[in-house]
Amino acid sequence: MKVLLINGSAHKNGCTARALSEMVKVFEQEGIETETVHAGSQNIRGCVSCNSCRKTGKCVFNDLVNELAPKLEAADGLVVGTPVYYAHANGGLLALLDRLFYSTRFSKQMKVGAAVVSSRRAGSTSAFDDINKHFTISGMPIASSTYWNEVHGFTAADVEKDKEGLQTMRNLARNMAFLIKSIALGKEEYGLPQAEQGTFTSFPDGL
Repeated sequence: MKVLLINGSAHKNGCTARALSEMVKVFEQEGIETETVHAGSQNIRGCVSCNSCRKTGKCVFNDLVNELAPKLEAADGLVVGTPVYYAHANGGLLALLDRLFYSTRFSKQMKVGAAVVSSRRAGSTSAFDDINKHFTISGMPIASSTYWNEVHGFTAADVEKDKEGLQTMRNLARNMAFLIKSIALGKEEYGLPQAEQGTFTSFPDGL
């Protein structure tokens, strides 16, 4: 079992990284393999709706998005961490997620998703919502914790003092590990739920 963690902060060893590292320790204790990818400092452009990926199975812009695609396909869970900028997630990270989720043709159904947010004071819940939308459109169960999945601080040293935030990260990782293991057992016993496909409502008749 494996969890892919994406650090959407421009600071490789900043507040977001500290939150994710707390989760990694728990995943290791739970026997779950992890890989953390630092994406926040890379130049990621947004989707241009060219639909080239419909034909090729990959994004027309050959950058980190295409590198992450096979890692996400192989993973049982995805953790996306972001700092808060103007009460929303890092714009480059959102561009990455939009393209990653749209350009990949493999099913993400029942991969467990978790959003992790780092803020100095406020804006964390709206950033949290930014990320969760990518999971809920893809049939991915969302892992929760004993508080919203967030830490607070201006530096990693500040986050170290946020004892409740770090506790929240540990509980999030435990819950996520439990979900991943439970879904694996469910697949063996029952298989995946049927996902209907093909209906596309665009209201061309103006109703």
